[in-house]
Order: sequence, then C-alpha cells, then structure tokens
Amino acid sequence: MDNDEHEHVIEATGLRRVYGGGFEAVRGISFSVARGEIFALLGTNGAGKTSTVELLEGLAAPAAGTVRVLGHDPCRERAAVRPRTGVMLQEGGFPSELTVTETARMWAGCTSSARPEAEALELVGLADKLRVRVKQLSGGERRRLDLALALLGEPEVLFLDEPTTGLDAEGRRDTWELVRNLRDSGTTVLLTTHYLEEAEGLADRLAILHKGRIATAGTPAEVTAGRPSRLSFRLPDGYFLGDLPPLTGLGVCEHEADGQVVRLRTRELQRTATAVLTWAAAAGIELSGLDMRSASLEEAFLGIAQEQDAAA
Repeated sequence: MDNDEHEHVIEATGLRRVYGGGFEAVRGISFSVARGEIFALLGTNGAGKTSTVELLEGLAAPAAGTVRVLGHDPCRERAAVRPRTGVMLQEGGFPSELTVTETARMWAGCTSSARPEAEALELVGLADKLRVRVKQLSGGERRRLDLALALLGEPEVLFLDEPTTGLDAEGRRDTWELVRNLRDSGTTVLLTTHYLEEAEGLADRLAILHKGRIATAGTPAEVTAGRPSRLSFRLPDGYFLGDLPPLTGLGVCEHEADGQVVRLRTRELQRTATAVLTWAAAAGIELSGLDMRSASLEEAFLGIAQEQDAAA
C-alpha cells in the first residue's frame, strides 16, 4: 500500500460538544478513519452518535478538541471539504410535490461535478420511480433517495446516519452491497446504525459510544473477543446439569438450566465443547439441539452498556 492508502481522512481528537444549558453530549472522544475504510459509530439513543457526526460534517464547531476531514477543519474550511463529501441525514425533508427526478436535479444543481441524476438513482434502485412524487414514496424509498443524493457528487468521504432505517430486508442487503462497493472503490464511509448486525457485517472498524464517551473501539472481532461464547444443548431424560463434569474446570463462567436444557457461557469455547462432547460420548448419550457460537456484537454492545452504567 502507498501512503495515500494509509492516510487518515477523518481525525477527531479530544472532541467535545456542549448544548445550551451545559449538557455535554460528546465528552472528549478521539478516533481516526483511514482512507477506503468503513467505520461505524454505535450507541444507544443519546449516546452522542449524531452529535459527533454533525461535528465531522462541519454543521457545528466543537466546544473543545479538533476535527480534520481530508486534512481540513470541516467547519472553518467548509469550502475545501464539502465538495468532496456526501451526507445522508436521518431524514432528508424534501419538497413533497417534486418527483424523484426533479428532486435529484435540484440537488445536483447544488453539487459540484455531479454525476448524472439517473445514474445515482439507478445505483440505489429507484430507476422505476423517476416520475413518482416524493410524497408517494414509501419510507424505505425515501431513504434510497436520501442515499442517491449523497452519492451525486461521487464523494471521497461519505457520512451515513442510520442509512437503512425503514428499508425491508432486500433493500437493506442491496444498500450493504452498494456501501461495500463504494468502499472497494476507495470511498471512506462513516456510518451510524441501530442495527448491530449491519455494523458487524459492514464495518472494518467501529466504536461504541456510551453517554458521550467511547467505551470500546476496534474491529468487530476485537470488540467481541473478550465476551464469552455460548454453548447450549438438551440433555436426555434422566440427566441433569449436575451430571456434567465440574464446570469451573471447563472454562465455564456462567451457566443456567431450564429443565433438560443447559446453557453455558465460556471464554474457551473449544475446550468447553470438547469436554462436554467427550463426556456425552463416554456416557453414550446424545445432546439434542446442540448449538455453539462465538459472542455477537449485540452481546458485546449490551454488556458494555451494563458495565458502564454499573461503574458510573
């Protein structure tokens, strides 16, 4: 890779945002996003995601700290940054009487070096809605239109705030594929999302915000690595949890039983599973409904929120 591929096109250092009345929505966070990377900001409602993205987009100046997008302050040097970025807000607020084509044409008139409107609309699957008025679009179709307008300028940096809200499963998959293709062509993408499976499947790296601070950051695998895996199964009649080998010696950190159904949490999934299966084989029994899986991002997310609240 050359230096351009390693370049951090988004850099936030000690970022703070304070609203009227002294409410501190963003409390000194720092992170960077490399060129050609998908970076996700996650967090519960009120965690500071949108407040952070608005600072990165240059819609407001931080109360403290610095922001650099493509090497510039996006608020003070807006003219140098805005033509090279695309922004998809949570809600576009387009004139309801305009058609899809008219809306795209109006937006293109405000966009530097805009690609043809029809091309952007086709990218997001709206080629068959060109003459439909905005007020007649479904919620998911409006989100597609939001995305098309964000792509009109062929941006180097793309900000996506909850990009798949309102989309059906097919529309969500299509959007994911489009975002991956944009990343592969060199576009840097920063997104917020409530869909944790979306972040897990799309993001190269992510940060989880909690009450205005970054609780953890890294690749999805790094964020989930410290969380226990799950092993569950049903014991045959006549067998109970107490019949298993001593759980503490199997790496099990939590366990529960509901009748014959046993659920184990372990930080050593292979070791635990091997011991349980070896025991079952020696006993000559079958463990029905056997399910083994590593921790999900959702589990990490919920665990981090609980831990942060408990420590507060």
